[in-house]
Amino acid sequence: MNVMITGAQGFIGKALANRLMQGSTLPGIGPVGRLTLLDLSFEGADVPRVRRLAGSIADPAVLARAFDTPVDVVFHLASVPGGMAEQHYELGRQVNLDATLALLERAREQTISSSRRPVFVFASSIAVLGAPLPECVDDATPLHPQLTYGAHKLIGEVLMADFDRRGWIDARCIRLPGIVARPPQRTGQLSAFMSDIIRELAAGRRFTCPVSADCTTWLMSVPCIVDNFLHAAALRREERHGTHVWTLPALHSSMTELVAAIAAVHGDDRRELVRFESHADLEANFGRYPPLLTPAADAAGFRHDGDLKTLVRRALQPAH
Repeated sequence: MNVMITGAQGFIGKALANRLMQGSTLPGIGPVGRLTLLDLSFEGADVPRVRRLAGSIADPAVLARAFDTPVDVVFHLASVPGGMAEQHYELGRQVNLDATLALLERAREQTISSSRRPVFVFASSIAVLGAPLPECVDDATPLHPQLTYGAHKLIGEVLMADFDRRGWIDARCIRLPGIVARPPQRTGQLSAFMSDIIRELAAGRRFTCPVSADCTTWLMSVPCIVDNFLHAAALRREERHGTHVWTLPALHSSMTELVAAIAAVHGDDRRELVRFESHADLEANFGRYPPLLTPAADAAGFRHDGDLKTLVRRALQPAH
């Protein structure tokens, strides 16, 4: 079996690739003979059974090489995230839309030529929901993305559904909440403060939080999202209950509650290291998340971290 990960050098892509490299089997599916990783560049030595393709997924030559051996499972994580997609429209469209469609077309060509239909797991986002949100979000909440990134992800979901309907892919779309803790480098991710507060306070450093203490968000650790990606790939069609897209369950937390969990894990003095300085635009998009109900995802077996202290402990674990 050939498993492909796009965006494989991103912090989630690395964690997913490392998990798959630990064993020779994709849980619930079967043995992995080859792991094909796509990203702009790679570091480190080559690894047995792993093929690393450096270049943009918007480059037809890169995609041609990626599919020169039939692909059984695609984890499509590559994207230009929120802030960067707002600032660089052409780049966002090229990667988030054009390259996603090109990737799907390659999968379609494979299915038509070899009758080997790939499982296609798409990393969507809660950005499809938009803002302001209702008092409670559930599976029936209307989608009104307010950022270009969210619009791109929603279009991706529609494309996945259409290619699935035609029998060209076996689509599974999961809407990611805030994933922590991402590395400290700047990536254009507007919600990066949710990772920064965990990392900085855990290290005993002072942190100015750009939203107010009572702001609320939805959180999941990197190990937990990897679990959910693997679960999405392994889902049998009858376990999907007629849908191909799930808003994932997540922990609903205020910044005060998150700081309390960090203090419980790393020391009570961490409470004194944070101050809050609200930025209205950031707070409007990332700080007013209501309670979240995800019955479809729950029924399909997707899970959150369980509690905030567990999330804080897992958030800074090395990717493995």
